[in-house]
Amino acid sequence: MPNSANPIKRILTLVGDPNQINTWSNIPYFFLKAGQNLGFIDAGLHLQPEKLRLNRLLWNLHSWLQFGETGGFQYSSPFLKKLFDQVKLNTEKIEFISHFPLLPPPQWSDSWTVNYYIDATLKQNFQDYGLGARIGRRISEAALEQEKQNYINAQRIICMSRTTAKSVVEYYHISPSKVHIISAGANLDENYLMTTKHPNSREHFTPLRLGFVGKDWRRKGLLYLLQVADIVYHRGIAVEVLVIGSPPKKLPVHPLVRANGFIDKAKNTQQFVEIVRSFHFGCLFSSSEAFGISNRECLRLGVPVLATHVGGIPDTLPEGMGFLFEPNTPPETVADLLEFFVHNPSEYNSLRQRVADHASEFSWQKTIGNFIQVWQGSEDFLYETICVK
Repeated sequence: MPNSANPIKRILTLVGDPNQINTWSNIPYFFLKAGQNLGFIDAGLHLQPEKLRLNRLLWNLHSWLQFGETGGFQYSSPFLKKLFDQVKLNTEKIEFISHFPLLPPPQWSDSWTVNYYIDATLKQNFQDYGLGARIGRRISEAALEQEKQNYINAQRIICMSRTTAKSVVEYYHISPSKVHIISAGANLDENYLMTTKHPNSREHFTPLRLGFVGKDWRRKGLLYLLQVADIVYHRGIAVEVLVIGSPPKKLPVHPLVRANGFIDKAKNTQQFVEIVRSFHFGCLFSSSEAFGISNRECLRLGVPVLATHVGGIPDTLPEGMGFLFEPNTPPETVADLLEFFVHNPSEYNSLRQRVADHASEFSWQKTIGNFIQVWQGSEDFLYETICVK
């Protein structure tokens, strides 16, 4: 869908710079690059929230003195307006795709159209992630109201999961006719992957490698995973838990942990890919999760996934690509499944081969292809098509 046939300039925006790989867990960067490669997105808006640190301090001081509240500057009108004023947009027609529900700030130009691509609504972030506890009541209420107005004025709201789409429709009372669901892709350099080969399936578990990717290891269930690993270990099976994300010193001390720290994909793609491909299973036992991009990365690299059935996780893990467990599942149940595969390597090989056969479905190129279909009028990704039976 080349933009040469479309006079409107399509721009990606969020709080930060999508041209930088380490912005917001890599998602905007890989979304932007895939969109540019396929002629769907023209550019990413270079915003620098770090330049507003003094403004944040002054705003918090004023908020405390006047209202007895602090926190939430990033959701306030002064922040959003100053942030957007960093770039000078002319009067040409612009179509925004925004990752942040409060950008662009009002008032929108008559020459703009706005779409959202979100992993979670602010309501979900404030409630499920506990961010609301750090924000004054006045600012959180104003942010939620502005978010609703932005959704009303937007052309489309594209959600990464059904649970987020449900929040948009049911909490914000947005018409389902403009709410779509398109899963995100794996944050991996496709050019690099094209030059590397999928390793052969591993028939032997020496040791069984359970992978964990993420910085918020408490919410994402590392402690639960370690309980599972302990049970497997005490059944006489060699096992280790490979962790990517948090600095080793911030992780729980445990003999089965193999800490790899943060891996910068801009500099060490090969290291990240090699470690993830060495997993027998990627594991995401989150207590709450808007989406779960690490699952898509594992699947893109041919690694099956074990995860909890919460939030948007089910939309990251199609049937047959791994296993979902209900919250509060006894760790022994997961250990039983792992023990089965250790003693039946041919079954594991079949599972891993199935994931490898579908790996390309988890790329950002696939995601952009779905976006293009929506822009061309497809109803395949509509909330009413996917969620309403």
